[in-house]
Amino acid sequence: GKHRIVIPCLGHFKEEYEKVSKLYMNNKIRTTKYTLLNFLPRNLFEQFHRVANLYFLFLVVLNWVPLVEAFQKEITMLPLVVVLTIIAVKDALEDYSKYKMDKQINNLLTKVYSR
Repeated sequence: GKHRIVIPCLGHFKEEYEKVSKLYMNNKIRTTKYTLLNFLPRNLFEQFHRVANLYFLFLVVLNWVPLVEAFQKEITMLPLVVVLTIIAVKDALEDYSKYKMDKQINNLLTKVYSR
C-alpha cells in the first residue's frame, strides 16, 4: 500500500532534503494577518469597514468643500488620524506577537521515529 518517506533536514541529509522539499508544500504555521508590504493598505481597508471611521472620513471630505467648511481642515482630520494611528499600532503589535509565536513554534525540534 501507501508509504511515507521522512527525510531529516540535518547533516548529510540536508542536500537530499532541499531537493525533495521543493516538490511539496511546507507545514509552517502562519497565523499573522499582515506582511510588511500589505500592512498599510490592508489595515486601512479593514479600518474603513467600521461605520465610525467612515463617518469621520465623510466629515473630513465634506470640510474640504468651501461652501460647507465649518472648521479648519486640519482640525477635522485630527480625530480620524489619531484613531487610525492608535488602531494601526495596536494591530501591528498584535500581529508581531503572533509572528514571534509562529516563529517559535516553527523552530521547535521534533523527534522522528526510525526503526
